[in-house]
Amino acid sequence: MSDQRDTFLDTLPADWKFDRLKDVVALRNQKSTEASEEEDYLELEDLEGGTGRLLSRRNTLEVESAVTIFRKGDVLFGKLRPYLEKYHLAKFDGKCTGEILAFKPERISSRFLFYCVGSRWFIERCNALAYGAKMPRVSWPTQLAQFNVPLPPESEQQRIADYLDASCAAIDTAVAVKRGQVETLNGLIDTTINIAVTQGCDDRVAFKETGLAWFPSIPTDWLVARFKNLFRVIYRYPTYFNIEYVPEGIPEVRGEALTPDGFIEKLEDERYISLETSSRFPRTALEIGDIVMSVRGTMGKIGLVDERYAGANITANMLRLSPDQSRVTGAFLSWLLRSAYFREALNSSAPQTTIKTITMPQLARLRVALPPISMQQTICTFLDGKIADIKRTMAVIEKQIAALTSYRKALIHECVSGERRITDGDLKRVQPA
Repeated sequence: MSDQRDTFLDTLPADWKFDRLKDVVALRNQKSTEASEEEDYLELEDLEGGTGRLLSRRNTLEVESAVTIFRKGDVLFGKLRPYLEKYHLAKFDGKCTGEILAFKPERISSRFLFYCVGSRWFIERCNALAYGAKMPRVSWPTQLAQFNVPLPPESEQQRIADYLDASCAAIDTAVAVKRGQVETLNGLIDTTINIAVTQGCDDRVAFKETGLAWFPSIPTDWLVARFKNLFRVIYRYPTYFNIEYVPEGIPEVRGEALTPDGFIEKLEDERYISLETSSRFPRTALEIGDIVMSVRGTMGKIGLVDERYAGANITANMLRLSPDQSRVTGAFLSWLLRSAYFREALNSSAPQTTIKTITMPQLARLRVALPPISMQQTICTFLDGKIADIKRTMAVIEKQIAALTSYRKALIHECVSGERRITDGDLKRVQPA
């Protein structure tokens, strides 16, 4: 091994060497202020973190600041929040935000450089040097330019890049298949919930027509009920301003705390109000079994209130739904309100404005399928078990995705650092016949 050292790379193979990044690439500095309809402009959001893939392209019609010009073959790297791992090998001439640096390879292969800037050692070094608490970034002249980059012989750079192109493509295909499986299972969850809350768990029962698009038929012993008739209380804050928070007191439930599974989670920045402040809003003091719903922006997110948040208060743009327990249980409502048919009904009822907001009269008029209490309990037991089974399967697949992603990153690091030497035989094994 070479005795040349780098804090994040340790040693290199004897026939490799280090060179500073500024000595093997030129930083693109050409700027443009010209607005264009051509979709050749990239923001950080257009780059997929950790893979180097391009997600989208946009134009510069609404871009007010100067943008950086890049060329086909340049390697792009997001200097803002480097932990997001935003990098890309340009396949076209274009423009990018100033938060993306464009490297023109001069004494290094474009594709080898692409894998270098996406490798673990490069990202870890950026994260260690990044400055700024809220918007951490790395500097080109004082930091990135001084990075020692591993430099194998040119023929080996090409061989490594060819090997990683083929290997990463195979891994990405496997990940895409796994993500497709997760998407299918998410669809199965939606379908299972939809069927259960509109038809029940027994397909042998007789059905009757409802005349409604969202659930055209229901079991004969079910009812069609107006949403407002299911609750003792439906209440939204008329005002919620100038609230003073205290270190300890009554928890405040806000939209960020509502999970996709219909629960309320404790936030890291959970806020508290005093008992005196809470007493000003008695109708929004939550009880066990209540439902909290967001009614603005991301409408329809819900959370079932358990003992942790009994007595808590809600913020503006949130709704307290206190069910009439003689007609409907909070547990059944939490499944009903998460169903695709209810979300669609909710969205179709909201005004088509920039920020969607559901109003009380619109919500009150919605109609829902209402089974008898005994059947509600049966449905909840069925869904608790069925959805848990599906989620266990999803968790296994998510672990497989995480393992593949981790292997991809490790493979890139091993290849660009020389820990794994790539031979012509290795290349033949991964390339298509």
